[in-house]
Amino acid sequence: MPTEWLTDVVAWLSDASGALPHVVKGVLAVVLVCGLCGMLGSMVVGNRMAFFSDAMAHCALAGVSLGYLIVFLGGGNPAEHTAAVTLAMVGFGVGVGAAMVLVRDRTGLAHDTVIGVFFALAIGFGAMLYQVLNVRFRFNAETFFLGNLVLIPDEELVFLLATAAVVAPLFAWRYNQLVSASFNPTLARTRGLPVALNNYLFIVVLALVVNVSIKAVGALLINAMLIVPAAAAANLSRNLRQMFWLTVLFSVAAGAGGFALRNSVEVRVGGGDPVAFGPSGVIVVASVLLFFGTMVAGAVWNRFAPVLGLAPLPGGARRHVHDETCSHDHGFGQCP
Repeated sequence: MPTEWLTDVVAWLSDASGALPHVVKGVLAVVLVCGLCGMLGSMVVGNRMAFFSDAMAHCALAGVSLGYLIVFLGGGNPAEHTAAVTLAMVGFGVGVGAAMVLVRDRTGLAHDTVIGVFFALAIGFGAMLYQVLNVRFRFNAETFFLGNLVLIPDEELVFLLATAAVVAPLFAWRYNQLVSASFNPTLARTRGLPVALNNYLFIVVLALVVNVSIKAVGALLINAMLIVPAAAAANLSRNLRQMFWLTVLFSVAAGAGGFALRNSVEVRVGGGDPVAFGPSGVIVVASVLLFFGTMVAGAVWNRFAPVLGLAPLPGGARRHVHDETCSHDHGFGQCP
C-alpha cells in the first residue's frame, strides 16, 4: 500500500509543530480512533450493545489468524503484507457481525445468547491457531491486545483515515434513520424507513471501526473507548443529540489528554531508567475518571438545579429515547 504521501504529511506536521514524527502519528491515530468511537458510542450504549462490541473486538483474533493463513497459503509473508491481513480481519469481523444479527432474527434467541455463541466460536478459532501464529510467524500478541499507538504502522493509519472518510459522511447522512431503527423499529416502519437495512448497516460500521482501530488501541481496550465516553455523556445529556456530541467531545478529550499525559509522565521502578505508561491504558483510565467526574457533576447539578429554578438532568442513556420520535431523516442528531 503506497504511504509516501502520509510520510510527507507527517514530516510537514512534525516540522510545523516541533514534535517527533512518531508523536505526530500517535496524535493522528488517537484523534481518529477516539472520533470514530465517539460517533458510534452513544448508539452502542443506548442500545445496550456493550457485550456486542466486546465480542467484535475479541473476534478480531480469529480474523487476524485467518488473514495470516490466507497470505501464507497464497505464497506471501504476512509480515510483509500487513494490509492484506488487516483487510481479512475487517472482512471477517463484518461477516461475524452480520451473522449475529441474522441468527438472532432467524432463531428468536436473546441477543446476548447469540453473541456468546459467536464469541466462543471466534475465540476458539483464534486460540486454535495461536500456537501456529506464534511459532511460525512470531505473532506479537501484546501488540494485538494492548495496541501500539506510539509506533503505529503507516498502513494502519491509512486504514483509519479511510474508515473516518467513510463513516463520518455516512453518519451525517443516515444518523437519524439509524437511531429510529434502533430505538423504535415500529415507528420507523410506519415512516417507510428500511429498518433491517439500517440495523445491518450499523452493525457493519461498528465491526469496521472496531477491527480497524484494534491495531491502535488493542482488542482489550477498544470496548472501553466505545462505552466509557458515551456513559459519561449520558450522565450530562438530556437527549440523544446532546449525548452524541458530548460522546465525541469526551472521547477525543480523553484520548488527547491521556496521550499527552503519557508523553509527559514517567515512573522510575527499582532505581532503573524512567519508564512511560502504556498509552492506551492511560487513555482508558482518563476516560473512566471523566465518567466519574460527570457523575459528580450531574449529582451536584441535580442537587442545586431546583433551588435555582433549572431543570434537572434525566441521567441514563435509555432515558434519552424520546429522540426516536424525530421527524428529520438527515444530519447528525438533528432531533430536538
